Amino acid sequence: MAPTPPRNTSTRVHVVSDVHGNARDLARAGEGADALICLGDLVLFLDYADHSRGIFPDLFGAANADRIVALRTARRFDEARDFGRRLWAEAGGEPRELIEGAVRKQYAELFAAFPTPTYATYGNVDVPPLWPEYARPGTTVLDGERVEIGGRVFGFVGGGLRTPMNTPYEISDEEYAAKIEAVGEVDVLCTHIPPDVPELVYDTVARRFERGSRALLAAVRRTRPRYALFGHVHQPLARRMRVGATECVNVGHFASTGRPWVLEW
Repeated sequence: MAPTPPRNTSTRVHVVSDVHGNARDLARAGEGADALICLGDLVLFLDYADHSRGIFPDLFGAANADRIVALRTARRFDEARDFGRRLWAEAGGEPRELIEGAVRKQYAELFAAFPTPTYATYGNVDVPPLWPEYARPGTTVLDGERVEIGGRVFGFVGGGLRTPMNTPYEISDEEYAAKIEAVGEVDVLCTHIPPDVPELVYDTVARRFERGSRALLAAVRRTRPRYALFGHVHQPLARRMRVGATECVNVGHFASTGRPWVLEW
């Protein structure tokens, strides 16, 4: 009898980003995969496509959500902040406590939906100090760190850079660059925000350039990972493009698509 040939083995990883409260699809996102990777933005504070969804309209109503979205879209950020302050003053509650309570409710549902194993990093609207309370065994949180999956090295850098939007996890360019440096050379570089390439950072619906990282772009050019995976820009001008030897991929706005991006080798 002829010997049985060795079976071909492969590794399949599903990648999501910008979950923004979509726990239903998140619970199915790891089906058929050896691991799930989440690139952050679990929290839904305000849905720019449906102003009735999110923490803000739950607290202040859809009409006020319409108003603040209009101000931000027009880049009238000072007016938007003043408007928000008036709403909080009229509510009579402590903003930090009200927001944290709403975030905790979302995190309890979203972290419970993660399959095992999940590798996750923070988005710019996430609240990192709360994650250890909700990350169960089987969920590994990484930020400026590396992990091996199926024989390939994945590096993770979370958060966003500072903007007038003042979202919860925005850090300085210097702090972000230090995390990129700490990751070093990897096969797959996983971040929440994209490299600072115009086609990758421009949102065609919001009609604005989001903040990408120059340090990330420099690292991609210098270390030449096979892939650079990210999210953050919901409707990008280009969803993928090559930068030197690296395939740069926006894995998609999971909140609206409900579909993970698939990497298999």
